[in-house]
Amino acid sequence: MQYQRLGRTGLKVSKVSLGTMAFGRWIGEQEAGQVLDAALDAGINLIDTADVYGRGMDQNNPLLTGESEEILGRLLQGKRDQVVLATKVNGRVGNGVNDAGLSRFHIIRAVENSLRRLQTDHIDLYQVHRFDPQTPLEETLRALDDLVRQGKVRYIGASNFAAWQLAKAHGISDRLQLHRFESIQPEYSILRRDIEQELLPFAEAESVGVIVYSPLGRGLLTGKYRRGEAPPQGSRGAAGEQRLLALLEQERHFHIVEGLKSLAERRGWTLPQLALNWVLSNPVVTSAILGASRPTHVTEAVRYIDERLSAQELEDIDKLVRQAETPLFAK
Repeated sequence: MQYQRLGRTGLKVSKVSLGTMAFGRWIGEQEAGQVLDAALDAGINLIDTADVYGRGMDQNNPLLTGESEEILGRLLQGKRDQVVLATKVNGRVGNGVNDAGLSRFHIIRAVENSLRRLQTDHIDLYQVHRFDPQTPLEETLRALDDLVRQGKVRYIGASNFAAWQLAKAHGISDRLQLHRFESIQPEYSILRRDIEQELLPFAEAESVGVIVYSPLGRGLLTGKYRRGEAPPQGSRGAAGEQRLLALLEQERHFHIVEGLKSLAERRGWTLPQLALNWVLSNPVVTSAILGASRPTHVTEAVRYIDERLSAQELEDIDKLVRQAETPLFAK
């Protein structure tokens, strides 16, 4: 496993991270423990979760959140010092009017609940899950700065921010001499490349760590989903994940997947190995979050991460994606 500094900090994180959205949602604690052990054995040290991860995400019940953190808290007993532990705040975790967002009121209460569930006295990377237009950034950043100064949080980051939102936050932190967002967590895969336009150039210029999620296109780039067929039993698609189902409705995605399979076979790789390697081939990407529900998902995916795709292979993939944008496949 290779490790990189997180942006301008001295913190080193693995090129592949473990995402735990499946913990308590699609898999139980025993299976989660096996996945975590496989990740640690592979050299993964960055573990990413959020206070909203749990059954409530599928049942639209904010009272059933936090299961991922609770499971991680138990599984990390005796292993806490081996990992860089990251979690997030913003999503709805209750029915109260202040049980969501990035107000000081909610952040202070949410971090205490996350610390309790994770059974730790500090969070290594505390990330705001998305932009909150109803709360001044100054209020959010002052609250997060207090948490760093109190020792409850080591670093702060943002997720799902546009480049202008991250730039505005940095300007406020600089002006008020507050700790700044040292990382950004956007979606990025062969199927979702919009961050290449503004966010990645900004992150590179400002030395912001980039921890990307869904490098396998929410599972579509595993090859398990087939055009015109129902999602396989036990998959995220069968569980009804709406953002994945939206991807499955687009014809062009299947055209891309079919072309990528040929490229992967030429390498002797699986489709997930190719998709993950493509993401890591971008030098601005610090780490890619791998969501796994089985230990083999981890061990197989990381097998060739020390290798890099050639310039010709990267061009072949770009060409394949461009072809899929033609009117024939774009719908």
